[in-house]
Amino acid sequence: MDLELLDHTLTERGQPAFRARQVWAWAARGAGGYDEMTDLPADLRDELETRVPLSTLTVEHEAHARDGTVKALFSTHDGRPVEAVLMRYADGRRSLCLSSQSGCPLTCTFCATGAMRFGRNLTASEILDQALHFRRIEPVDHAVFMGMGEPLMNLDHVLDACTRLPDLGIAHRRVGISTVGWIPGIERLTASPLPVRLALSLHAADPALRSELMPVNDRYPLPNVLGACHAYYERKRRQVFVEYLMLGGVNDRYEQAVALARMLDPKAFKVNLIPYNPTDSPYEGSTREAIAAFKAVLEQHGLRATVRLTRGRDIDAACGQLAARA
Repeated sequence: MDLELLDHTLTERGQPAFRARQVWAWAARGAGGYDEMTDLPADLRDELETRVPLSTLTVEHEAHARDGTVKALFSTHDGRPVEAVLMRYADGRRSLCLSSQSGCPLTCTFCATGAMRFGRNLTASEILDQALHFRRIEPVDHAVFMGMGEPLMNLDHVLDACTRLPDLGIAHRRVGISTVGWIPGIERLTASPLPVRLALSLHAADPALRSELMPVNDRYPLPNVLGACHAYYERKRRQVFVEYLMLGGVNDRYEQAVALARMLDPKAFKVNLIPYNPTDSPYEGSTREAIAAFKAVLEQHGLRATVRLTRGRDIDAACGQLAARA
């Protein structure tokens, strides 16, 4: 909900300060409407129902994958599309993939979101409302900012939203923020007291190839980005996750694995290999054998490496597929 509008409305009515905390506590526990907020006066509940919508977002479409993943397409008050995803895992985890922008201005060539028209940064309330939508379905315990947009270009609103995620059941240490290497944001995140995890979308150790895949590399070259990430590790003492999208015949050869391993400090970085999920880009995914061989090379050089479990591919909800298409 629009928390500023809530505060303004309650103040205008002369309500005590604790009323806003009561409303938020109900919302964070998954309340589906003001009628459930039984410790609020009935007349106040009626007025809030009229003046403060329960969500700043309108649900336009919801898709359900065979593996239990749920993707929601929202629209903002000014018609901007936003997508978010609930991922269910066999071990009981319920993880959210949240968006920080409508679209993305950084045009990574393998990403469906990058092909969209960029809209704007989302407010903290719009970010939280993505999470609250799924909290009304079931309890949640993890979140990653790996949906639409570059979170570190909207860091004030992202961190503002993060401060409230524990109320939904998502501890700060179970929140990950992914970046393409936006150095000013990495530096600000390093200085922040919130113990959230940093993830770096890297995808190529060779500067020319990385610039081809991710034009932002021309603005913030990878050596500088890795330096900022290492400073994060030194300050937080939390490893940075390196996200590496496996593209067949592009970045999955033996020598490319060796170059990546030599570039990364095993103390500061852990590699997450991501199978490519089909988009409208010209790339194809690496084979399982190529991914396994790449992982083996990294581990031989002392790097921890895992292969990400793909969720929601059949509803275009997997990594790189969010494009606001119902």
